[in-house]
Amino acid sequence: MKHLTITCLSIAGWLLLGEIMMAPEVAKGATTYQAKVGAETPSESVEADAFFPNELWILEGDSIKWTFVPKNEIHTVTLLTQPPGGAEQVRPLAPPPAGPPFVVQGVSCTVAAAASYNGSVCASTQSGEVAPATFTVTFPTAGNYKLVCLVHTDMNGTVHVLSNNNTNQALLHTQQFYDQQGQQEANEILLSGEALQFGSLFSPSNAVTAGIGTIVATGGGLQYGAVVRFLNQTIFIHQGQSVTWTNLDPTEPHTVTFGTEPANFIPPVPAGLSAPAADGTRTATIACSPAPAKQCDSDFGPESNPAQTYNAAVFLNSGFLQAQAPDRTGDPQLPPGTTRITITFNKPGNYYYHCALHDVDGMVGEVVVLP
Repeated sequence: MKHLTITCLSIAGWLLLGEIMMAPEVAKGATTYQAKVGAETPSESVEADAFFPNELWILEGDSIKWTFVPKNEIHTVTLLTQPPGGAEQVRPLAPPPAGPPFVVQGVSCTVAAAASYNGSVCASTQSGEVAPATFTVTFPTAGNYKLVCLVHTDMNGTVHVLSNNNTNQALLHTQQFYDQQGQQEANEILLSGEALQFGSLFSPSNAVTAGIGTIVATGGGLQYGAVVRFLNQTIFIHQGQSVTWTNLDPTEPHTVTFGTEPANFIPPVPAGLSAPAADGTRTATIACSPAPAKQCDSDFGPESNPAQTYNAAVFLNSGFLQAQAPDRTGDPQLPPGTTRITITFNKPGNYYYHCALHDVDGMVGEVVVLP
């Protein structure tokens, strides 16, 4: 999660979002419904972080088979414990790269496996190496279940599991309905993201938009779209000038990272920064290695350069640039989020950088510093 592409979604692109008109799989009198996890534009510049559809009605004993759609963006399908009359389970940390190694208490259900959810923890993970993965969960007990992604805070949905009687049968929908509903939800998010992407291309000089996005709501929960691009992708400045990156996404974190990442790199942790500005903006002055000091191309080459090795003297990482979560009644007020970093360039050269979370989606950029 390498170049900027502005594209309209083609018919072929939409077909990648999911096959419609799929009939439910039936086994032993129960139904397995098909659903999707995430969607993206063909260029991977816009990610729809959502469950599609975001709300499903099924009967006791039915199952849902989720298919992970994105090529590289990581998601989880997670159902946390919901004890009757008791406290809800504390939300676990996200898996890497957004968090530490993935550990949950209770039953851990792996990708491409099936599980029976009866009130214990049930979670799956997906990385770019395992796509397209699937995850099937059977629901033996009636109830209303919240579905979450541990990676994306504002990505959730609802599964209504109904008792198997004639009255509740009227609340059910067909697989065709769920396919069409899910595709409509995905299309709206992706088209909105492409509009945001185009509108953010015209940034002021010496300024880069480090991601932008939008949150939408359905009757079942929240969905959002994230533009995973630096806008403008290539910026030209003169020696001694600075560039400011601002993350305009309401929920998705991004990093501004120069140099080759070290082993066991943790993206949220800043590296190589100076003291923050009075308004909280993170700051840094980028450096070249001791020799040669005139050009920086070899120090900050593209991440794909096999000759590039980690150099602590020139490595720079902003840490997470992210909007703060909303304040909640009864909880302490949260401080403002850290959404900006300003970096000064005192040596000419071509400085390549990337987002440590979304470089696999093509979120990379370049600062060309002229003498």
